[in-house]
Amino acid sequence: MTARPSLRDPAVLLATWFGAGYLRPAPGTWGTAAALPVAWILMTSAGAAGLLALGAVTFLVGIWAANGFDRLSGGHDSSEIVIDEAAGLFLTLGLIGLFLPLDLVVLGGGFLLFRLFDILKPFPIRQADAAIPGGLGVMVDDALAAVYAAAVYCVAVELIDVWTVSS
Repeated sequence: MTARPSLRDPAVLLATWFGAGYLRPAPGTWGTAAALPVAWILMTSAGAAGLLALGAVTFLVGIWAANGFDRLSGGHDSSEIVIDEAAGLFLTLGLIGLFLPLDLVVLGGGFLLFRLFDILKPFPIRQADAAIPGGLGVMVDDALAAVYAAAVYCVAVELIDVWTVSS
């Protein structure tokens, strides 16, 4: 990266999720954490539908913002770009909310599982991240991590329910 783009540029402001991507260490975790208050407000006011809608909008805006950040910085998929983490968190929680009631436990569990899958990038997340160029590539791997995180969360809750009922 040649320069640290200014937050005065709308693409940079959004790509860094209002500056959270400039925090160190672990900007991806900071970006996801910075999305938690918005997620909580939507969980309690608009439920899964609101989270999924915001996740989709954030995903689309993120493509534009990531492309803008990359253009200004001269890099690609810089660690400072964390709008993908915000979109991933919203999608994770929205998907979980389709099957389970949303509460603080879901907020915490969804956060942790999303970060786990975003960091580990199991198949095909890593392959998609490497194969898809530009802002779309920046965003796609986090959407896939959201699907993994939501699926694992829901299956784990079901297994725990089955185990506790049969015990």
